[in-house]
Amino acid sequence: MPTPKFNKFKQYFNRSKPSIQEIVREATAGGIVYRHGVDGIEILLIQDIKDRWTIPKGHIEEGETAQQTARREIGEEAGLHNLEILGWLGKIHFRYRRVDKLVLMTTQIYLVKALGDTNKIKKEEIMNDIKWFKFHDALEVVEYEDIGKLMLLAMKKIRQENL
Repeated sequence: MPTPKFNKFKQYFNRSKPSIQEIVREATAGGIVYRHGVDGIEILLIQDIKDRWTIPKGHIEEGETAQQTARREIGEEAGLHNLEILGWLGKIHFRYRRVDKLVLMTTQIYLVKALGDTNKIKKEEIMNDIKWFKFHDALEVVEYEDIGKLMLLAMKKIRQENL
């Protein structure tokens, strides 16, 4: 019986990543964007380049407030500019590796009502897709558990305050 060639398999297990050389903090902001659809509340989600459904969000630029960033990012990523920011929902923390850096990201999330013609959404070029989801469907597809929790909080606020 021939001897198995393990060297070929070892190459898959010996891949080493460069060690973390730096920890970087990044501040971002975004919004849980909703509208009143035919069948109830609908949530706007974007599909990023890794096929993950999430909310519109991005980096806070110098001189911007988190709320201004949320408004700008929703405009850039979804093509929606007629918005009403109804309040702050909370913040979420992500961490991920970028080559030899550990990135600690804090995202401020706002409750945002889309006004006007909400069917004229237009995804940013780097995004894979953009779509309005029925609330419960949005909860099913959203990639990040922390965003899902804030979506539940958003729905509670929408119902309690009749937004």
